[in-house]
Amino acid sequence: MVHLLVPGTGPDADREGDPQVGFVVSKAVGPAVARNRVKRRLRHQARESLSGLPGSAVLVVRALPAAADADYDALGVDLRRCLERVLS
Repeated sequence: MVHLLVPGTGPDADREGDPQVGFVVSKAVGPAVARNRVKRRLRHQARESLSGLPGSAVLVVRALPAAADADYDALGVDLRRCLERVLS
């Protein structure tokens, strides 16, 4: 699940700077090792996708429990698909 706040449309309308990305990985995903693995993979995938975000955008990515069993490439495909959906 992905949420995007585009500059000029919310309470942080006057915020300037680079896009920010935050991750929500609950205990439902698994033990700490699995949660941290998911966060590391998502962080790396999101870094590659930041160029498609408007400047000073705020993106929140919530990992669902199935993310613990997904491989690196599958997480990347899902993240890009979600980004395309929120940007369109």
